[in-house]
Amino acid sequence: MQHRRVGESGLVVSALGLGTMTWGGDVDFAAARALVRSFVEAGGSLVDTAPAYGSGMAEKMVGKMLATDVRREDLVIATKAGFSVRDGGRVVDTSRGALLDDLAGSLRRLRTDHIDLWQVHAWGDAPLEETLSALDQAVHSGMARHVGICNFIGWQTARAATWQQAFPGRTRLASGQVEYSLLARRAEIEVLPALRAHGMGLFPWAPVGRGVLTGKYRTGLPRGSRGASDHFAWFVAPYLEAKSRAITDAVCRAADGLELTPEQVALLWVRDAPVVTAPLLGARTPEQLAPYLALDEVSLPTPIVEALDDVSGGRNHLRG
Repeated sequence: MQHRRVGESGLVVSALGLGTMTWGGDVDFAAARALVRSFVEAGGSLVDTAPAYGSGMAEKMVGKMLATDVRREDLVIATKAGFSVRDGGRVVDTSRGALLDDLAGSLRRLRTDHIDLWQVHAWGDAPLEETLSALDQAVHSGMARHVGICNFIGWQTARAATWQQAFPGRTRLASGQVEYSLLARRAEIEVLPALRAHGMGLFPWAPVGRGVLTGKYRTGLPRGSRGASDHFAWFVAPYLEAKSRAITDAVCRAADGLELTPEQVALLWVRDAPVVTAPLLGARTPEQLAPYLALDEVSLPTPIVEALDDVSGGRNHLRG
């Protein structure tokens, strides 16, 4: 698998990342182990997780694999802090103490002495300088090698990056992580330009439109899919309206002409878009992961990219 530098930082990761949001819930340890084995055998290195995923179980699974299945040096571990689910509600706490407590917990669950990329999971109410000082402390202490942000909108990204670049000694932000796909292109308006301006890489989550761009929802809700589940139906539902169906149909037509699958076309469009470092894959089985791992030497023809741009919202001005 190809590897890419994360923005202007010194961090290098595989061109695809393995996401773990469903680990500890829909994905048990046996399935997670099979996913990591397939991913690493294909040359993948980036595994993205968070304390909030499976209430810590996703990190524990990765930690167990580091002890039994994969060498620490073979993985680039990205995790997060500042977000949790308590009593069924979402809690964002980006205070210095909360972030550093999360980091300590992540290191313990992951059974490692450092995080390769430590990210603020969401914008919070704590003063930004307090939040970012926790990132500085994590790097200066050796507990984290690089830092980034997740789910910040454009002005938040620019403000955080500018603050870190303002004085020597502060740790520059290496990356941002937001949703980005043919069904979710709003990041092109402000987030991606901000990332580019500040030399940061992008890790898109849900690059296949929360599974919708696979085409499996064109005739209903397949049994066993996220859209048919009690706990993930809300996640898929926004992309089951008429506009999304038209985009999915276009992806399926392109796939037929290129002898690819719809999910491969959707991923390639994201993987090779400007600013993108590595899309994060939410595959739950090795069978779902395999089509993406076969794309290392494949790219979309420019006319197909432009046609998909047109049908999904217009020209991507970042392409130059």
